[in-house]
Amino acid sequence: MAGRARIVFGVWFLVLIVLGAAAPSVFTSLAGAGWQANGSESVRVRELAQQHFGGNSSAAVQVVVHSDTASIDSPQAQKVLTEITGVFAGDTRFGEVVAPQPGMSISPDGHTGILIAGANASTDDMVKAVDEHIDALTALSGNGIEVYPTGASALWSDFNKANHDAMIKAEMFSWPVTLAIMVLAFGSLVAAGLPLLLTLAGLVASAGGLVLLNQITPISVWAMNFAMMFALALGIDYALFIVARFRDALTTAPNAKAAVAETMDTAGKAVVLSGLTVLVSLSAVLIVPAPAVRTMAVGIMFAVAFVLAATMTLLPAALGALGAKVNAGALPHAKRQQHRSPRFAAWGRLLHDKPWPFAIGALMVLIALSIPVFGLKVAMPSIQVVPSDAPVRQGYELVQAQMGAGAPGMLQIIAPADEAAQVASAAMTVDGISMVTPAQPASDGSGLVMLQVMPNVDPSDARMGEILDTLRDRLPSAALVGGAPAENLDLQQALDDYLPIIVGIILVLGFALLLIALQAPLIAALGTVVSLLSTAAAFGVAKLIFQDGHGAGLLGFTPQGFLDGWGPVFFFAMIFAIAMDYTVFLLATAKEHYEHSSDPKTAQIDGMAHSGRVIFAAAAVMVAVFFTFALADPLPPKEMGVILGVAVLLDAFAVRLVLLPVLLRLTGHAAWWSPAWLGKVLPSISFAHH
Repeated sequence: MAGRARIVFGVWFLVLIVLGAAAPSVFTSLAGAGWQANGSESVRVRELAQQHFGGNSSAAVQVVVHSDTASIDSPQAQKVLTEITGVFAGDTRFGEVVAPQPGMSISPDGHTGILIAGANASTDDMVKAVDEHIDALTALSGNGIEVYPTGASALWSDFNKANHDAMIKAEMFSWPVTLAIMVLAFGSLVAAGLPLLLTLAGLVASAGGLVLLNQITPISVWAMNFAMMFALALGIDYALFIVARFRDALTTAPNAKAAVAETMDTAGKAVVLSGLTVLVSLSAVLIVPAPAVRTMAVGIMFAVAFVLAATMTLLPAALGALGAKVNAGALPHAKRQQHRSPRFAAWGRLLHDKPWPFAIGALMVLIALSIPVFGLKVAMPSIQVVPSDAPVRQGYELVQAQMGAGAPGMLQIIAPADEAAQVASAAMTVDGISMVTPAQPASDGSGLVMLQVMPNVDPSDARMGEILDTLRDRLPSAALVGGAPAENLDLQQALDDYLPIIVGIILVLGFALLLIALQAPLIAALGTVVSLLSTAAAFGVAKLIFQDGHGAGLLGFTPQGFLDGWGPVFFFAMIFAIAMDYTVFLLATAKEHYEHSSDPKTAQIDGMAHSGRVIFAAAAVMVAVFFTFALADPLPPKEMGVILGVAVLLDAFAVRLVLLPVLLRLTGHAAWWSPAWLGKVLPSISFAHH
């Protein structure tokens, strides 16, 4: 790469021009929905509703019209309802428009009505349709009449917008913080700028790639949010590791090209293995049958793949071209800075001489923080994830106030027409159901009917699951139950079912990759197990903050009493991926020194001395990036920022800089022992530069 720098720069220039052209439209072109369990009963109900009932499904748009002074029957309210129908009229994505009906969608006092515009397109297209028409609808408010678009499609529209704004704000905030930490870590402006340029290249390429991929299959807009965050954190991590090693190699290598070769032969291998670990961890999430969850994983994998490609090609070419100029713009203290940190060497010696107090201290902290995990509750997000001034939330709260807690979350039952009476009477026997609407026949003569059922609890209430289960048990077998709350509960069930499988796959694959990298079964197993400890501790902290509400005032949110349902599957994969990152950095460096010296003490102390500062700086950058996302208003980016930030903090400082070096000290030669047959089976990988 260093010898063909011009070709490498040329290829990347073309890639960035092609993908960069698509990149700016990433937030407007990506899909907004996909939060469903494919193949579930509730998704089947939505499909039937769209086919046979004019699109009156969970994806339909509900427009709440309210007046404190006039009734829904008044001329001014009727005029507004006609105008609303006009907004939907020219758009084929909307199906049948149903005016407010007495007893079903008009409040008892007659001052609030719900107009329903059926869904005639996919959930993703319905969210886009709401995006386009939401301003026209809210503009109809006035003269004492309020208009609020609500329902699942409007919820995703408002939520994605709030989320996007928060993400951009956090990104803008995190770049200067990151640059400051990098300058302090490297002591040189050029060396500090390289990782940021590299990350930017990876980000632009992955954004453009996702827009193109979206032409083939809908990709969730969330994929880009997660990808931005991960590309920034990992890109900086990898570049830090390689640039630090290159500056060390420059002091002994005959020229810049040789220094690049030495760097890629040692640190380069560690980065490739680390990147593969991240990709493997995230690939396990692809087995969940939920489009949004799958595409979030695809988004991050895309970003990681591009960042890894840039680290392996663009970075060595740039380093080869820069040579000694990599130290340009140096700060005064940087002239004396060596790759082998005397402070971390002293820390390594302290751990070597007094391993037990440190091991017990670190374990006690991690175990104490892990205990709350056993009380962790998960559920799909409630309306509280949307800002309180969003039209969808105002409409939702108005419907609840006028018609009852369960009114915004009606369940839908689709059944054969000859079972309608039996279905209605069975539904009314369920505890927690306050109303069943008369059966509405299908518009196409298919012999089906739809009944709407109103629960007496909020759609995100914990009792909703019991109501749905009881309803499904009591109804005739041909009757299917769906609706927005049922879709959420079915998705939650799928996530819960797949979690143990995903955890198992990630642990096995993580161990296998460490085993291939280090060729040492004991330390590969220990490295995998201690990564689990920091993951459990991060979820323990998440339970204390987001479920119990400790520090909610400080972080500025209202606790929902649970963690968002997609959290465990996703965060487990992400935290484990990051934890393994540092494991590979530390153990690959220790292995390099063990191969040179065959002395476990030298391996442990020199491994610490050569990788400690990089791990410390990389962790500081990651924590800064993640915690800026914790300042976001919407709850999901806040959860993501806090959980990942805490995980990195604990992982880098309690596990990688204390527990893992202590384990190397206590296991001695056994840490690096490998049976003869294993060496024949595994590919030959050495971290020592020959």
